[in-house]
Amino acid sequence: MKISEGDKIPQVKLSKATEGGPEPVDTRDFFAGRKVALFAVPGAFTPTCSAKHLPGFAEKAEELKAKGIDEIACISVNDAFVMGAWKKADGSEDITMLADGNGEFAEAIGLTMDGSGFGMGKRSQRYSMIVDDGEVRKLNVEQPGDFKEKPVFGLGVLVGELAAGRTGSAGQLDNLFFQGSIHFGRHNLSRRTYFNRTRSSR
Repeated sequence: MKISEGDKIPQVKLSKATEGGPEPVDTRDFFAGRKVALFAVPGAFTPTCSAKHLPGFAEKAEELKAKGIDEIACISVNDAFVMGAWKKADGSEDITMLADGNGEFAEAIGLTMDGSGFGMGKRSQRYSMIVDDGEVRKLNVEQPGDFKEKPVFGLGVLVGELAAGRTGSAGQLDNLFFQGSIHFGRHNLSRRTYFNRTRSSR
């Protein structure tokens, strides 16, 4: 069952990427007593995630923290070494990188996707949430295939909602997570076009 606003974060073991290597993390402890902005991506170093998601949150980190966010975390079904390398390449010291290596967290909150057609296996859907003392106060999920022709990265909506103090109400963060096309340098391809080209090149 998919997690909803008002639900508690399930207890799952994750790994945090640190300079000293993977560090075990218990979600019950990680989210306790503070406000966390968590965003999830299907995979580290994937084009859209590297071009838009991670850098976008890194750029807005100070604004988010100024609005009451204690920690910003990125989670993906990758190992902690990959997440650490991605942080060095595209991230920031303001972003905590969490590795859901076996996909157990994505499974527990009901937000998995099947990427086996592209050699990726079970992955996490794209989503973002605000978790306050272990409770999901805001949740925005990008449905599989829900890409619009005009890309919109609505991280600014999150900042606005925090500024307005509306993180406890429902239905406000429609554009919290990036919804749009896949970017490859100057090229702007719809997801369907990208997938079709990928299939045809095999």
